Amino acid sequence: MPGTVLLLAASPLGRGRLVDAAGVLPVLAAVAPAVLSGTDTANVVELADPLEPQAVLTRLRAAAAAPGPLTVYLTGQLHLDRRQRLPHLALARTTPATVRYTGLPWHWIREELRLRSAADTALVVDLHADAETWQYLAERPLDSGRTVSVYGRVAPPRSGRRGLAEPSYMKAVATLLRSGHRPPLAHLHEQALARTTDGGPTHDLVLSGPGGHPAAPAYRLPPPVPSAADPHPGAAPAAGAPRAHAAAPAGLAVMDSRTPPASTAATAEPRIPRPAPAPAHPAAADPHGDISAAVRDGRHGDADALAARYEEAAVRAHGAASDEALHWAEVRADLAMFAGDTVRSCEGWLRVAGVRLTAGQPADAPAVEAAVDRAHHQWGRIEDAARARELGPALAELRLRVPGRRQGALENVQRHLRQLQAR
Repeated sequence: MPGTVLLLAASPLGRGRLVDAAGVLPVLAAVAPAVLSGTDTANVVELADPLEPQAVLTRLRAAAAAPGPLTVYLTGQLHLDRRQRLPHLALARTTPATVRYTGLPWHWIREELRLRSAADTALVVDLHADAETWQYLAERPLDSGRTVSVYGRVAPPRSGRRGLAEPSYMKAVATLLRSGHRPPLAHLHEQALARTTDGGPTHDLVLSGPGGHPAAPAYRLPPPVPSAADPHPGAAPAAGAPRAHAAAPAGLAVMDSRTPPASTAATAEPRIPRPAPAPAHPAAADPHGDISAAVRDGRHGDADALAARYEEAAVRAHGAASDEALHWAEVRADLAMFAGDTVRSCEGWLRVAGVRLTAGQPADAPAVEAAVDRAHHQWGRIEDAARARELGPALAELRLRVPGRRQGALENVQRHLRQLQAR
């Protein structure tokens, strides 16, 4: 089965640029697609300094939905938005004042990959942080979800240095891959780190998470130094680097070309963790791979039945408003979308949003906004006018409480509902 590769390099234009992210793309583009993917054949998509977060989201969503292994090579810089203090990948038009609207929220990446399996989904990242984001990462790990393997580094601010930073880790990865062979990503990661640091210490935050259900933090600093006091060797940063706490755990069009698309430590908002699921059988392995395989085979009923078992087990063990139960409710809403059942998908997302709000989560929490946005999207695709009219008022009520990031969302619901009622 062919693999899918997404090459994403993004940084702001002008004075806010910290790293020459797009400078690494020519080196990566010189690598054969099959080598980038680690499969016999692969489809590759490049995004160089994209302008709109929605355009990136569309490409990411399509890549996540493609069958077969997925590798995302991501180079760029991280900033916090001023409202929620959450990390965003800066895009070409991002400024400090517009991060929330012009950057790509990092939790979007986690959300889009949550139905995949860490066995065939990988993020290879070379990220640079400003001082504010670096301080944020001292207290909260960069949560990419439990359904993806993550390898790379986050570089600290360049104190007292002029000019742009180099994406040296990603360039080392690309140079190693130009040999024509892709070793296991964990080995490729170690080799790239060795080239980047010349074998010496580093103040970077090093990400090396094999996915699945990690028992240890995804951050570590090479070389690992085991000690009796540290049950997870290599998980602690070197002196001067932020200390990462335990990471919170955590599709079908195929892109077929290399052509880019046309077109201060404040109190942080509560972060919605992506917990390990409550399995129907305690010894069961991560079911996300089996669910994804069932979707790819068109066995949508089997996929939903498996997810329903996990949801029921989570509800019994933790309650309907628990993160474990809500995760599986979200999975089932997505499965309904893949099955083409827009009504059931919309209803699922409406329920998730309602439960989160009733549980006291703020209206601008990422998980709440995502649930309402997805309900809105699915509602707009319902072909049965009668069912759309039934669900419209509930969505409009939610939109009053959760306007989301895109201007005019409430007006869009109200206008479409008037059109439906006029039929």
